[in-house]
Amino acid sequence: MVTILLVSALGCKKFLQREPTEILLDDQVWSDPKLALAVLANLYNRIQPTGGFEGGLLAPTDTDEAMWSGGLGGNNARNTRVNFPYTDKQFWPYELMRDLDLFLEKLEVADVMEAQDKMQLLAEARFIRAYVYFLAVRSMGGVPLILKTYQYTGPESVEDMKEPRATESGIYDFIASELDAIKDQMPLTETSKTRANKWTALALKAQAMIYAASIAKYNNQLTEPIQTVGGEVGIPADKANGYYTQALAAAKEIIINGPYSLYNVNTDKGQNFYDLFTKKSGNPEVIWAFDFTLEGKYHSFTVENIPRSLRENATGSTGLVPTLNLVEAFERLDGSSGTLLTNTPNGSDYIYYDKPEDIFEGKDPRMFGTIITPNSTFRGERIEIQAGVMEWNAATNRYVERTSSALNSIFTDGGLLVAANGPQPNAANVTNTGFFLRKYVDSRVGSGQAGQGSDIWWIRYRLGGILLIAAEAAFELNQQEEALSYINRLRERAGFGPNSLSSLDRTRIIRSTRLNWPLKSSVTGI
Repeated sequence: MVTILLVSALGCKKFLQREPTEILLDDQVWSDPKLALAVLANLYNRIQPTGGFEGGLLAPTDTDEAMWSGGLGGNNARNTRVNFPYTDKQFWPYELMRDLDLFLEKLEVADVMEAQDKMQLLAEARFIRAYVYFLAVRSMGGVPLILKTYQYTGPESVEDMKEPRATESGIYDFIASELDAIKDQMPLTETSKTRANKWTALALKAQAMIYAASIAKYNNQLTEPIQTVGGEVGIPADKANGYYTQALAAAKEIIINGPYSLYNVNTDKGQNFYDLFTKKSGNPEVIWAFDFTLEGKYHSFTVENIPRSLRENATGSTGLVPTLNLVEAFERLDGSSGTLLTNTPNGSDYIYYDKPEDIFEGKDPRMFGTIITPNSTFRGERIEIQAGVMEWNAATNRYVERTSSALNSIFTDGGLLVAANGPQPNAANVTNTGFFLRKYVDSRVGSGQAGQGSDIWWIRYRLGGILLIAAEAAFELNQQEEALSYINRLRERAGFGPNSLSSLDRTRIIRSTRLNWPLKSSVTGI
């Protein structure tokens, strides 16, 4: 019996001394650049829900550029709400922040990894942390700036963990200084559209600085500026020019020295603008994107937004639809207003078009790359959008509206009454504005099926956006000719003639940012 117990004890001892096979120890992770990169990949992946095709999907409905059209309940309240919830834009990413700080602390003390590998991984983690702090300050103003991990050792340790909110300008200054410190520790040559490099760091700096500058200048022009006594919200006006200068410098470094060019492949300028966002291979404009694959990492944006007549799912489609306001923001190629002309100049009669698409003739081609208009084509199919007909009543000498509650219904003359796509009031999954979204909606058959979805990537930064940031910053610094050169470069790619604009004002800058709807790939940029 003793012998058996002794053998058992020895066996147990050996068993307890075995190396674990289901977890990785610190020494294993921080001595192997591939394992450390796997941890970093997880951190990259966790910043996606703050925007893009998942979190933030319905953000365009917070403005007058989009409406919810996917159903009568739940999100339909977005179309009628007057007030926004207090917590609507809050962002409190401190679980992610702690993991970033922990990654940096662990990697910093690692003494086995090659110096070059270690430097790049540290720089990338600091970039992600700066990006997440930008998302936080953009949503909440000054937040606590936590750059180390804390260990709870009991109630007495809580006091040392308390960190006050930083000032709003303090967070922006931290972002700028972090990016300045790491940009030259990151790859100069682009090796991936999904990993950060020097140009990604500069793009974030340009974006963050244009935000800070705008807050400093325009918040202080309000009758009652939005600010707190301690500066946790609000930036002093005298900081505006400094931030604009930093934004312009960062943007120009990308424009002049970066390896990027505007996507300009298809001679059909509307299709070219659509392709810019959906073509991954050989896309020279994209600086940084969040990618998807059909092998387990796809998204349902197309499932939720494809026109009803093309849907591949029994439910869904037509969730996010552009408004007339956005359609009219795209001017005409001759420089005239983008307002759709429906009445004669004196208002005495309607303007009669031979076919619905004629009303859009001459519009900025970027509109056709962004929006599906009545009778345009998508996936090779004609997209009919019709709410009814106007019938002339000779007895009353006026038109009478004729419609139906049935989609794809026929009028008494044998022609179409209501299209399969609507519009139709108080119906789900039909357009309630008369338009559909094209931008970011996948043209691949099958991408509208639940369980398959789309692998179109989500673009965070691209050269077009950087040009607009440069234009805005230069304009605010009274460098008009330089600002015009950036705007006109984008307009020429879109189909306007060279130097189509000879002057610039704030309204033009604002309009240009709107044309990047929906799901802006940068603060500004078209």
